[in-house]
Amino acid sequence: MKKQFLILVLFLSCYSFAQSINDYKAVIVPLKYDFLKSENQYRLSTMTKANLLKAGFEAFYANQSLPSEYNDRCSLLYVDVLQDKAFLLTKLYIVFKDCFGKVVYQSEIGKSKAKEFQLAYTEALNNAFQSVYDLNYTYAAPIKEVVQEEAKSIPVTKVVPAVPNNVEASATINKVNSDLLYAQATANGYNLIDSEPKIVMKIYKTSIKDYFTAVKGNTNGVVLLKDNQWFFEYYQNDQLVSEQVQIKF
Repeated sequence: MKKQFLILVLFLSCYSFAQSINDYKAVIVPLKYDFLKSENQYRLSTMTKANLLKAGFEAFYANQSLPSEYNDRCSLLYVDVLQDKAFLLTKLYIVFKDCFGKVVYQSEIGKSKAKEFQLAYTEALNNAFQSVYDLNYTYAAPIKEVVQEEAKSIPVTKVVPAVPNNVEASATINKVNSDLLYAQATANGYNLIDSEPKIVMKIYKTSIKDYFTAVKGNTNGVVLLKDNQWFFEYYQNDQLVSEQVQIKF
């Protein structure tokens, strides 16, 4: 009886672990894996994306510009393919991580006895994806997101309160920076790099999700996520400046 109970607990744990993959909208595919020498070598990135699409995921390469509905990086999974070294065998397995680097799901190991690298990697990767197919992935939108989508269809009349003439209303200066910045991970946060490439800003992690302290030149401020958009906020001449920035994590 005790043995049956332990087996049941193990099964339920594995099931809930695998099912959590349904909480994510899409998957980001890197252009290069650590065990390879160049980008998309042996077309592994291409095959990874193709397999993800076949398994029902939305998938994007790491260098792609994402549609606005995918701006929340924590609604995405980040896939990696790892090699398990073995004699006379090619072994690959797939790992899905969340935006904090925590493993959400790890596939079974795919194996190949082929001697030619292209064939061996292709066969091992496809075999590893069999366990991913078995998850029967279907995106399960959070209740909050469903409510927000329904709310968009309801017309809302905004009432703007009048400001008395003798009261000076404090205003925030709003700016938009349309240049796309690429986030390069550091030990404590990220360097935000432009297309040159040049470091435009340095941001540092805090204990609050999606909230970073930031340094841009001689300006100190914060970078935070509001309404699925990133903003760099700082004070200039005692007035708050909120600058929308495009960041690719």
